[in-house]
Formats: sequence, structure tokens, C-alpha cells
Amino acid sequence: MSDKLVVFYSRADENYVSGIIKNLDIGNTEIAAEIIAELTGADTFRIEQIQPYSKNYNECIAQAQADQNRDARPELKKYPEALNNYSVIYLGFPNYWGTMPMAVFTFLEHFDFSGKLIKPFCTHEGSGLGGSMNDIKKLCPEAQVESGLAIRGGNVGRSKAEIEKWLFRRD
Repeated sequence: MSDKLVVFYSRADENYVSGIIKNLDIGNTEIAAEIIAELTGADTFRIEQIQPYSKNYNECIAQAQADQNRDARPELKKYPEALNNYSVIYLGFPNYWGTMPMAVFTFLEHFDFSGKLIKPFCTHEGSGLGGSMNDIKKLCPEAQVESGLAIRGGNVGRSKAEIEKWLFRRD
């Protein structure tokens, strides 16, 4: 067992990528999460909603935006037993309207992240990290939250060097 954990929310199916709707077998954030796990030896955990959003892109964004507008906390299928053994959490998500999907809020509110190092990463198609860094800091006030990495979804398959630079940079 590693002392590092990659926690991520990702969505396959229809996605907006490089200006067009594409059907993805694996979501962009999952691809980035796999690269991080490979480079760090971290364990992985996928955040999944009990009621997933539609596979249709336009329906999905309407559902996700409605959840955000009402500040919903979708129920999750499962959680890790505990985070006690992890000192570093790589937190991955797609940018949904300037922040994380609401299921990530559900996950973060479930645990005490005191003393943990959180390293956020997101996939996006032009909006970067948005306000997600502030949201993570509000939800996890006793954690150390490092600068995040924003990866353009359409480039995630070619992002290993960028991810590696972010992971191992010296501030």
C-alpha cells in the first residue's frame, strides 16, 4: 500500500473535446489519473455517483448544472474505508462550470483531510481550474492544498511530460 492516493471523478461516453462532441471509452480525467498513479506508485479510487449522469453530453451537462445550481450532494456508490494511511491525495476532476462536479464535493465533505497534502488536477476544454482551488480550500481547511494542474482534455493523451513536471517540481 502506498502513502499516496489518486482520487478522481471522470466521465466517459459523449464529451466535448477540442470543439466537437466525441464518444470516449475512457474519460479524460481517468487517463490523467492513470498517468499520475503510474508515475507515483499511488493507489487509486474512482468517485462514482449512485445515479450517474446521462451518457448523452447535452443531457449530462443539464443534469450536472442543475445539481450545481441547487448545491446538491449526489450520493456515491462507495468510499475508501479510510484515508488514514495516505499523506498525499491527488484529486482529479473535470471542470464543470468553474469548479468540481458536485460528487467531488460529496467526497471531500465525507472525510477529515487535516494534515493531508492535496494536489488537485483537472481536465477542461478552456476554463482551467476555475474556482476549484478555493472550493477545495474551503472544504478542507486543515489540509495543505498545493497548486493544481489544469490539463486540456483534448491533449490528455499527450500530457505525461506536463504531469511529470507538475508532480516533481520543486517550489
